[in-house]
Amino acid sequence: MKQQSKAYLFGLCAVLLWSTVATAFKLSLRHMEPIQLLFYASISSTLVLFLVLVIQGHLTLLRNTPRKALQFSAAMGLLNPALYYWVLFKAYDLLPAQEAQPLNYTWAITLSILAVPLLKQHLRKIDLLAIGVSYFGILVIATHGSPLSLHFSDGFGVSLALGSTLIWSLFWIFNTRSHIEPVVGLFLNFLFALPFIALITWATTGFMIESIDGLYGAAYVGVFEMGITFVLWLKALRLTDNASKVANLIFLSPILSLFLIHFIVGEDIHWSSGLGLLLIIAGNALQQVGKRSVA
Repeated sequence: MKQQSKAYLFGLCAVLLWSTVATAFKLSLRHMEPIQLLFYASISSTLVLFLVLVIQGHLTLLRNTPRKALQFSAAMGLLNPALYYWVLFKAYDLLPAQEAQPLNYTWAITLSILAVPLLKQHLRKIDLLAIGVSYFGILVIATHGSPLSLHFSDGFGVSLALGSTLIWSLFWIFNTRSHIEPVVGLFLNFLFALPFIALITWATTGFMIESIDGLYGAAYVGVFEMGITFVLWLKALRLTDNASKVANLIFLSPILSLFLIHFIVGEDIHWSSGLGLLLIIAGNALQQVGKRSVA
């Protein structure tokens, strides 16, 4: 198999797995609280990432991580997974999955906005157009198709979903300063965050859950949303001869996710969710086209 074909294969596997996680979030939250889902998913993610490091032969890299890098990883772990997923899971708890998933998908737009003050980057005209299109899509989803009314279906849930994109973007911007191997860094983020997440879980909801089905869902989320899919995506980016060829595959994920949300979660997909998602995808696509034209 050619190198680029392998890149597409790994990229498609990652996209297909990411397409399932909104459904897994919603099904798991039927049996546990958001912080409990975060706790049990983080355990499974930490274990699977450690297994990946063993298979890759990167335990030496882990042992030789400088103290300063360990401190940085601990701080980043408070952003992701601790704060990011807690906020995201709470958003999914309050909103239908068909609304929370597209709203969270705007993280790329949030990243471009934050890069202006934090990375001293500049917004081009096409970036501003992309932002406008995407955020109009947010209004369409959040107001159930009445964007001019500014009457939100659940204002707090919408705020949490958008807030999660802010946390996620900050995590990746701060990580531009890191020189740790990506999988090692992600493992350390989860490892250091786990005691903090456990403490919050113990102090708020406790560890008892309603059904064993919740644990199955949390394990799935930990392995595929937080763990192995990230490794597959990194592998695809390393194999490809052009990152945009693989990056464009990500546009399939939210569309496939809506079908799963309908057929497995049982949500009737509102026309406004579909239209808003298309606008958000269009905004992200505009941004990608702009990057290629500059290159």
